[in-house]
Amino acid sequence: MMRRLVCLLLLLAVTPASLAMAAIQRWQTANGARVYFVPAQEVPMLDVRVVFAAGSARDGDNPGLATLTAAMLDEGTETLKADDFHAAMEATGANFGAGSGLEMASLSLRTLSEVASRDAAYALLAAVLRQPRFSAEAFARQRSLLVSGLQSEQESPGAIADHAYMRALYGQHPFGSPEGGTLASVKAISLPMVKAFYGRYFVATNALLIFVGDASRANIERLAEQLSQALPAGAPAPALPVVQPQPASAQHIAFDSAQTHVLLGELGTARGDPDHFALILGNHVLGGNGVVSVLFNEVREKRGLSYSVDSHFEPLGLPGPFTASLQTRGEQQAEAVALLRREIANFVDNGPDPKALEEARQNLLGDFPLRLDGNGKILDNLTMMAFYGLPLDYLDTWRDKIKAVTLAEVRAALKRHLHPEAMTLVTVGREPAKPATQAHP
Repeated sequence: MMRRLVCLLLLLAVTPASLAMAAIQRWQTANGARVYFVPAQEVPMLDVRVVFAAGSARDGDNPGLATLTAAMLDEGTETLKADDFHAAMEATGANFGAGSGLEMASLSLRTLSEVASRDAAYALLAAVLRQPRFSAEAFARQRSLLVSGLQSEQESPGAIADHAYMRALYGQHPFGSPEGGTLASVKAISLPMVKAFYGRYFVATNALLIFVGDASRANIERLAEQLSQALPAGAPAPALPVVQPQPASAQHIAFDSAQTHVLLGELGTARGDPDHFALILGNHVLGGNGVVSVLFNEVREKRGLSYSVDSHFEPLGLPGPFTASLQTRGEQQAEAVALLRREIANFVDNGPDPKALEEARQNLLGDFPLRLDGNGKILDNLTMMAFYGLPLDYLDTWRDKIKAVTLAEVRAALKRHLHPEAMTLVTVGREPAKPATQAHP
């Protein structure tokens, strides 16, 4: 019990804020997996994330396939059932997880840096990569869990709004398909389909091995080869289709909820866009800085139309969405939506205020160290940089780029990327009240 407590405390510890990203080391394994490593000796632990371009954007005609495949990786190995596998992991003091999103799937492992425990945990991870437990029993259980989750989403106005919004923005593009699939599509997925998906995308040349923590370069090279050799070389995932902008639309989905969910937006930017830093700064003033933002002040503070309101850009490998969102009472829906459109339009035409921009700049610069205040956050940032092919000095130069952005550049970037008159609107809630008609004599 005491050993487990010590392990837990160490695994939850964080490293001091530092620009550890300057120490990024990068190479490639013998069979083509790309490796990124940041040494961090402050705490005796080691994190690894094995990342594949195998998210739901690769589902093809089978929405939910990537999600179900990643879920199967929690079922153990051919020789270890799920309970036995997780008990073996727990005995090493390690934390293991697997999951997927829109663009990527990943397996994560956090271990103590003590050699015997660490190596035992990595052997288990390599076994999952080499021979995951794709049994009929495990498949039936994971598919049932996914179906249950989808049934719960049908009772969630937020989830309904998110799915409808992405479909409206992306149409038939893979980004427009729900990550977890639909009830019909998931029920149609078979175990051979999962095996084929895993065999195609979970290969070395489609993999990133990202290490952060207390280990020498020589040890990381050995561990990277161990994990990489558990995979066939394979071939990288092909490029996704180009995103075709969809016509602006407005859609209301009736749902009996006290609050109406409102999503308003359009296609935004991809990773690496030259306007990225100008848009970060501009949106921080508009709706990205919580209670200190234009939208919060106008929508919540002045008019009380919503408890919270925000806006954000979500850059992806292809143009991701810009979204402004709020929740409001059904009878206030029309007023809240009109105000949201009006404030965004006014901000694009006239803003941001120079004083507010400088305050936002200082806020972003002051918060920056929190991006790197632990191994887990370094791992997240390094994953993003590696997956999207950003330069290795991306975070080292981040503050300088925020400092260098001018007011004129922010205003120009906002005009290039935000078009309030042509944004797509999705609302989910009770039917909005129709205006009363006046009888005529």
